Amino acid sequence: MPSLRAPEGVPDSRGLNLFEADPSYRGLLELHLESKLCAHLLPHFTRLGAMAGADLDELALEADKRPSVLNDQRIEKSPAYRKLEEVAFGQYGLAAMSHRGGVLGWPQPLPPAAKYALSYLYVQAEFGVCCPLSMTDALTRTIRKFAEPALVARYLPGLASQDMDALTQGAMFITEQQAGSDVGSISTRALKQGEHWALFGDKWFCSNADAGLALVLARPEDAPAGTAGLSLFLLPRMLPDGSPNRYRIVRLKEKLGTRAMPSGEIKLEGALAWLVGSPRQGFKQMADMINMSRLSNGMRAAGLMRRALTEALFVARRRQAFGKPLIELPLMRRQLLKLMLPAEAARSVLFYISGELQKSDQDDELARRRVRLLTPLIKFRACRDARRATGDAMEVRGGVGYTEEWSDSRLLRDAHLGSIWEGTSNIVALDVLRAIRREQCLEALLPELNARIERAPRLLAGRLAASLDKAAEFAHEVAATGGEAHARQAASGLYYACAAALLADEGTRLGERADGLADCRRQLLAFLVYVHRLAPRDPLRRVTTGFEAEFAEALLPETPIAPDAAERILTRLA
Repeated sequence: MPSLRAPEGVPDSRGLNLFEADPSYRGLLELHLESKLCAHLLPHFTRLGAMAGADLDELALEADKRPSVLNDQRIEKSPAYRKLEEVAFGQYGLAAMSHRGGVLGWPQPLPPAAKYALSYLYVQAEFGVCCPLSMTDALTRTIRKFAEPALVARYLPGLASQDMDALTQGAMFITEQQAGSDVGSISTRALKQGEHWALFGDKWFCSNADAGLALVLARPEDAPAGTAGLSLFLLPRMLPDGSPNRYRIVRLKEKLGTRAMPSGEIKLEGALAWLVGSPRQGFKQMADMINMSRLSNGMRAAGLMRRALTEALFVARRRQAFGKPLIELPLMRRQLLKLMLPAEAARSVLFYISGELQKSDQDDELARRRVRLLTPLIKFRACRDARRATGDAMEVRGGVGYTEEWSDSRLLRDAHLGSIWEGTSNIVALDVLRAIRREQCLEALLPELNARIERAPRLLAGRLAASLDKAAEFAHEVAATGGEAHARQAASGLYYACAAALLADEGTRLGERADGLADCRRQLLAFLVYVHRLAPRDPLRRVTTGFEAEFAEALLPETPIAPDAAERILTRLA
């Protein structure tokens, strides 16, 4: 595929290694992955970063121009999209690596942090394929937890395969026209027929519409109304005898983004399905898959913001305006810092949730509650931040970035999807309140974050501890009083208070490295989060401390900051 070339005078980032263009990433990997595993995976990160900035990016541009087509119940995907699938499912095994050993040469299943770290790099080139990736991974996880062993044994090899001819992709069919966020209004019926069930109804928005397996919520006969009456079913595309199951893809959707990934309307006409788990516990069981999809949405938002930041920095460092590089202009420096803040905050929260998810899967109840709260938090706030960050980054490239020859417009379109999939912003913010009110999740999280804050420099720790206390108090109050109108405000404050604590902790630990690579940049990023997202300020007064100019000088080069240098900057701000 021939590469498009940039017009004269426009900095051309094509071919950029997106892993190497993100100087902080290696240190974070070394912080959050076990040392032997990290060393093993680093060559894979380098290779994927090179692919993401070159071949995968060009394939994504091509696939975006050629949406999938429905032809006689077969979905025809573009060759470019197929190649993107082969890298994600086949070469890198991103859907398989949590469920078996051997992926990327590692003998055991890889931990969540490794999976999300690699997917975070892949999504910087291609967003759409990450939906089937996430659903395949999450469906596998859900049936392993709840389905009968025989059913798992039948389908697990295909779900965890890296052979594209043997691979079974996953999906979840939930949404109905009258039952979007109001899942309790689902009207799809399930009738018992011997050892299996027959499903009847219409599912209105089904991504990865031709997946080999889908999890479906339906209401058995005589089941009560609401979510309490729903059961979970596993729906195969093909029956055991090789014939098509009894459902039709009515049409494919024309979408703002993820154009190549097929989303469609499904009509169930007595489709054979198997009950998963306990009857009338379907919504609770499906919640596990939904939460993993929400976490994946947060990961994707973080990756989109990093790609947008990488592009903006690349252009700003190389393009001249008014006789200077863009990055030397004060207003541009301020804009770049405001891109960096949400991108780095989301990445820190993502890594923390990944570690807690691993503990939760080992039956750590406190970790489970922390994941329960932080998953809707990152899905809510990071996805909203990505919409703004991708738009602001497009402005750095200017009118050229608005064309479809670059990644900017695709990032912007795809970013809007994260706030809709698996619960809109309002729905997910309300879920944050439920986690606080019903499961005491804040009580599990606050001691952990406060312990991390205590290790930060005193001038930073005091501000972050006070902000965390205030955010938690407000979130508790809103949750306890049923103040739904303030749910988004409470979720935003709590998210950024958590992110600031985690950034500060990462900066402190990275600053303690004794190998000459000490880096306290993330302490300064934590302070930036405090100033812009947590501290009270008058929007009609200009900043007079001069701290932003100093922070821009320290942070925009993305080079390590020694502990003594970070301390001097923080001391001057006191």
